[in-house]
Amino acid sequence: MKLISEKLPMSPQSAPFQCPIKTQKLNKWKKEKEDYYNHSKLVEKALQLLKERIKKGETLARFLRGQLYFEEEKGVEYMKKILESPCPKTRHLKYAAAYNLGRAYHEGQGVPHNDEEAERLWLFAADNGNPKASVKAQSILGLYYSTKEPQELEKAFFWHSEACGNGNLESQGALGLMYFYGQGVHQDIEAALQCLRQAADRGNVYAQGNLVEYYYKMKFFTKCVAFSKRISEYDVCHDVPTIAQMTDCLPEYITKGIAKASFYYARCLQLGLGITKDEAEARKCYAKACHLCPALADELYSLVICQKI
Repeated sequence: MKLISEKLPMSPQSAPFQCPIKTQKLNKWKKEKEDYYNHSKLVEKALQLLKERIKKGETLARFLRGQLYFEEEKGVEYMKKILESPCPKTRHLKYAAAYNLGRAYHEGQGVPHNDEEAERLWLFAADNGNPKASVKAQSILGLYYSTKEPQELEKAFFWHSEACGNGNLESQGALGLMYFYGQGVHQDIEAALQCLRQAADRGNVYAQGNLVEYYYKMKFFTKCVAFSKRISEYDVCHDVPTIAQMTDCLPEYITKGIAKASFYYARCLQLGLGITKDEAEARKCYAKACHLCPALADELYSLVICQKI
């Protein structure tokens, strides 16, 4: 699971108002530059170049790699200093710093991997659901408690509820699935569909993919085709980073949503459900689903073999 760092908060006075349409166009215009100048990608590229130079025997490359690791670890030290600082001017940065530091411990970036420390920092950053704290920390706690071993689904439901109440789109989709399957809460299909539809309308691709699955299983094939066709046409390389930036959802789950929609669209094409039968196009969509998320595609293929879908 690759996490995304918390953005620094903007003061209410400096936060500009932008209409959604203009914001969307601006984000599309900025996409290529932002992808190119993404810090983690630049670091990864730099390390790869240095690795190649080390193989060629360049002594300086070893020094530069060490320097790069050193500079990256400085970020951890700076976040620790913000958390420990008594200065009132750093107070508004503490939640973001705690979230980012927790991410570093969870991923083992600049510090040894330590999920317990990551959890402690995220709990501080989440501040018991305070809307002025790190909403991303609240959401990631929901994800953390639902994926750790053993799962703590009641805690996951609590934190997704807090994050959703504070406007987090990722958690709204997660709540829909928890209601749907009765995880950490009593099963409530009506509440599940309400959460999933609202999240889908706001751009949560994972919620959209799960709605496609629901429409297929309920035999609303025309609706399933219309919905899944649009989602399956997303270009992963270009659209996923843009969607992740605009919705603040994890790219991993955006990709899963596209994969699920592609698979069910392929199934409809293969069987001629809600659309004219087209086995050649079905094979392309199956291949896309397998490429995007092999584990999910394998799970869905098992359901096909068992004649459950």
